[in-house]
Amino acid sequence: MKTAMQELLDELKEYQLEFNIPIEVIDMCESQLNVEKEQIIKAYNSAIPFKFGEEYYNQTYKQEIEK
Repeated sequence: MKTAMQELLDELKEYQLEFNIPIEVIDMCESQLNVEKEQIIKAYNSAIPFKFGEEYYNQTYKQEIEK
């Protein structure tokens, strides 16, 4: 499973040359991955306070980043 930001980055990278997407745009989106991660963790922790949000994020999304 991928987050919305991960999907966006994949598409930007795929069409970068075809549509002349500046590398700075891709870099800005990549820098927002940590913001998105923190938002997911906070949302998970607020919904299920006895679970660990970071563990959930890593199990659900991190595996896609590493591929």
